[in-house]
Amino acid sequence: MSELTFAQYEESAQALRRRLGNFRPEVLLILGSGLGFLADEVRDSMAIPYAQIPHFGTSTAPGHKGRLVFGALADRQVAVMQGRLHTYEGYSMEQVSLAVRVGRLLGAKRLVVTNAAGAVNTDYHAGELMLITDHIKLFGTGPLTGANLSEFGPRFPDMSHVYTPALQQVARQAARDLGIHLNEGVYMYFPGPQYETPAEVRAARILGADAVGMSTVPEAITAAHCGMEVLGLTLCTNMAAGVLDQPLSEQEVLDAAAQAAPRFSSLVLECLRRM
Repeated sequence: MSELTFAQYEESAQALRRRLGNFRPEVLLILGSGLGFLADEVRDSMAIPYAQIPHFGTSTAPGHKGRLVFGALADRQVAVMQGRLHTYEGYSMEQVSLAVRVGRLLGAKRLVVTNAAGAVNTDYHAGELMLITDHIKLFGTGPLTGANLSEFGPRFPDMSHVYTPALQQVARQAARDLGIHLNEGVYMYFPGPQYETPAEVRAARILGADAVGMSTVPEAITAAHCGMEVLGLTLCTNMAAGVLDQPLSEQEVLDAAAQAAPRFSSLVLECLRRM
């Protein structure tokens, strides 16, 4: 069964409407590990901790503040998730994706989802950005498992174009105009929290993945089910296990995210302006 009813999703949305007044977001922006700085650029902002929103969980991952920030960013009305939830924190796929459905109820028609991930493609380099063109998810249940909530979408939604081709083109042109190198590739979801083994990374490469990470896919599937357009951007903070002969660390991810912050933020902001 679905853990939440449509009425409970509506309860979350209504609690936010009471605080937001007439404000309605056009875009939901999810900021990944070490990337929360963009929320600080939102103008006329209102920040609401997840703990104050009915049915929301609390983010425990390092670098994730765990709040929704509403306001104006790059000439768009936005709702920014400053930190996300992960299944490795003990949350279900549905709980991880709850904010997407609530964002849709608030009026958001587009999702821009970002993450920090390990590069599998040996032509990539740590610190480079990747446009997500598709994803692979092979593990366990998904965010749509259980009773379908038809108010959001059909029982068997099409996943041919989860990542909207028109928004991909927006990102390509924005990167070109900004002089930012932008790889394009397939993101493969792993549940974590442990990093992938070298054997898993080799398997991911054989399956066609270019980067591996522990987020993004549940939210993207949920957004597609809701009929939202989706743009996915990955910061390859490190080479995945076995690509280089060195151990992986959480600090490496955060340091790489901080170093890439100017390029990453400029690309996201330019994409928002052009939507």
